[in-house]
Amino acid sequence: MSSPYLRQLLVGRDVGRGNAAGTQMQNFVYLIGDRDAGQCLVVDPAWDVEGITQCAAADGMTITGALVTHYHPDHVGGSFYGHSIEGLARLIELTPCPVHVHKNEAEGVRKVTGLSASDLVPHEGNDRVQVGELEVELLHTPGHTPGSQCFRMGDALVSGDTLFLQGCGRVDLPGGDPEEMRRTLQQRLARLPDDLVLYPGHAYGGEHAPLSEVRRINPVFPRRDPSRIG
Repeated sequence: MSSPYLRQLLVGRDVGRGNAAGTQMQNFVYLIGDRDAGQCLVVDPAWDVEGITQCAAADGMTITGALVTHYHPDHVGGSFYGHSIEGLARLIELTPCPVHVHKNEAEGVRKVTGLSASDLVPHEGNDRVQVGELEVELLHTPGHTPGSQCFRMGDALVSGDTLFLQGCGRVDLPGGDPEEMRRTLQQRLARLPDDLVLYPGHAYGGEHAPLSEVRRINPVFPRRDPSRIG
């Protein structure tokens, strides 16, 4: 037996309180896993890593790995517009664990965080990571960056900066690709059912909503079209 566990943490509210830059960026960090096993993965640990680990511990959960949506420092740590952001390197100090990245994102993660190749587990799209008795599916969703990923577990989709409730991630930064983002939104994610609940990487337009609602309110995310699926 197992039961899914998902906790959404908003930087500046739930963790990183008093951090002006983090509060302005409105990043979400996620803890996802198996409540019965007491194990979880942390998605994009940044800004206040000790606070994140304390939230997991308060829920009786042990962090057994990290999932990276993409390599930007506000999600994994590093230098960002003059700010030094703690992230994966600090997590490895506090809770040594594997860091799961898409293979196209590994170099970027190493560059901005200072981690070594041995710290990272590179993945292909549609790989799965086990946490307790549950599996998390890794969906390769390039566009914002070459190795951007979304994570699907049960009825939840954690989307990083690929898709927000209103809008999508920028494609004018290094590694951004408008054509890939268009394919991600109109083809790769078009296959997903309306009853999945979207949990984005930033609180831009809201915190979470079913994909059916996102399709209704998000001008860049088309309604589900069966002719595109297959």
